[in-house]
Amino acid sequence: MNDHQRIEIGGISLSSPDKLLFAEAGITKADLARHYERVAGCLLPHLQNRLVSLVRCPDGQDHPCFFQRHGGKGFPTAVGRLEIAEKDGGKDEYLYISDLASVIAAVQMSALEFHIWGSRIDRLEAPDRLVFDLDPDEDLGFASVRDAAVTVRDRLTELGLNSVPLVTGGKGIHVVAPLERRADWPAVKGFARAFAERLAEDAPERFLAQASKAKREGRVFVDWLRNERSATAIAPYSTRAREGAPVATPVSWGELKLLKTANGFHIGDMEARLAAPDPWAESGEWRQSITKKMLHAAGAD
Repeated sequence: MNDHQRIEIGGISLSSPDKLLFAEAGITKADLARHYERVAGCLLPHLQNRLVSLVRCPDGQDHPCFFQRHGGKGFPTAVGRLEIAEKDGGKDEYLYISDLASVIAAVQMSALEFHIWGSRIDRLEAPDRLVFDLDPDEDLGFASVRDAAVTVRDRLTELGLNSVPLVTGGKGIHVVAPLERRADWPAVKGFARAFAERLAEDAPERFLAQASKAKREGRVFVDWLRNERSATAIAPYSTRAREGAPVATPVSWGELKLLKTANGFHIGDMEARLAAPDPWAESGEWRQSITKKMLHAAGAD
């Protein structure tokens, strides 16, 4: 097939389907689109009707990439647009994903990563997920990051919140707590900040609550900043714009103990994972939210 031919995947016409987006792994635009078609049933419940930031790599993963969260001229209409109020009082138009066609249309524009808001477009001011991004010092082994995730899980459980782990496809782990949409952004952010700061106070040799590379030596940064209105986090089942096309993958707590790295899952592993039980299935039934009692216990009031 030559690059002048087009193919249709997910109802979207792909140009240059043989274009290499992950050159070293030999993954083409068509391969990437088929990945998203394959994982759509698991991906869309997390991605659907959320504002997104896309990482686009027009010439492939090993060339310059950039974040895009606004539409702009020539961007496919299959990707949704929503005008929202900014902090400064102005308005701007943001992108959102509504269905598989939206996802494939973004792939047509060489989007290699999908980063999601913590709320959905029908209630932008009411987040439905809390996420702590555990970002380790570069010299820290993965076992330390795993242990950090378990500590975060246990501390959240003590406060009344259940959580699930996501290996990010990079070096870190996200600990995600699904929420009912009762608390607003300031409450969720206040809780997240107080939680991370208390953790860093209690175990300063292991944890840091500030985004300081200089101070991170031997420690894990508990990134609570994902929990504010315009912040984003990598979507489950999104590829990463890194060598080998790793995939941000939901895992169970039991499985996490056995993993040796956060970037061990790739496009080729997804078929087998999708055939197995969903490690996050139970979390869809949880009914939990950040309460005044939790805010007090975390030291956020």
